[in-house]
Amino acid sequence: MSFCASPESKEEVQSETQTEEAEVSESNTQKTILFFGNSLTAGYGIDQDDSFAGLTQKRLDSLEINYRVINGGLSGETTAGGLSRLDWFLEDKPDIFILELGGNDGLRGIKIEETKSNLLGIIDKVRAKYPDTEIILAGMQIPPNMGQEYTNRFAKIYPEVAAEKDVTLIPFLLENVGGIPELNLPDGIHPTEEGHQIVFETIWPYLEDKIEA
Repeated sequence: MSFCASPESKEEVQSETQTEEAEVSESNTQKTILFFGNSLTAGYGIDQDDSFAGLTQKRLDSLEINYRVINGGLSGETTAGGLSRLDWFLEDKPDIFILELGGNDGLRGIKIEETKSNLLGIIDKVRAKYPDTEIILAGMQIPPNMGQEYTNRFAKIYPEVAAEKDVTLIPFLLENVGGIPELNLPDGIHPTEEGHQIVFETIWPYLEDKIEA
């Protein structure tokens, strides 16, 4: 016995097919921005939507720019940890890759050479798999807990890596936020919602330059 679909059923099937095709088409054309970092990226202590990564998605949506933002932040992450977990995030191509790691290395006094080597390794791994991916390196500074010489040397890692690998450098991610009590949580390290807004505005010009509308 055979059944003929009613006109309503045909319309429903057609509508569902068109929706599925539209979703596939959108997923094929939508580009990806991957923020890869530590608790700063993760938005420690605040709602993730209010982190600078979340604010990036809000700005893109408001401008109707077809990008999705992936927040690859992990609290406590070091450059070594980032290098070891990177493969999982590279299963899909990031069109723009923002690297925000190293702060925990500096706070723990990890050897400068090791931190630099890991940052170089992360960039190399991204480029080996996706040569066309745009890479932005977020520069970081640390308080002089480990001595001024270490602090000064640490700050130089980022421009050195950016120059060696020819990637875009944000000189200091926490510009106008780091060290300002009212813009940070009580731990003095992680920005408040207001602090993240300022960090986002620091990032946006570098990111906007890479975005294809």
